Amino acid sequence: MDHSSHPAEPTVADTAPSDPQLTDYDRAHLRTYLRLLDAAAEGADWEEAARIVLGIDPLAEPDRARRVHETHFARALWLSQHGYREFLKSPR
Repeated sequence: MDHSSHPAEPTVADTAPSDPQLTDYDRAHLRTYLRLLDAAAEGADWEEAARIVLGIDPLAEPDRARRVHETHFARALWLSQHGYREFLKSPR
């Protein structure tokens, strides 16, 4: 049986949503957001987080890696401060 078909994380978009409400993308990427917050809390730099959490090599794609990290980390912060209320109310 091939276990490699189990996706570890959903693919990330080049920019995270900036909607004032929770999106389907947010729901699908909740684990990614939490991992970014954990990485920041542990003192990881953005390049390490981009490589490990987002799966983007900051040496090969520096502009994309920075943009994806910045927008997803900003969304993770928004979710931790505001969006979680909507997440908690949403049906699972």
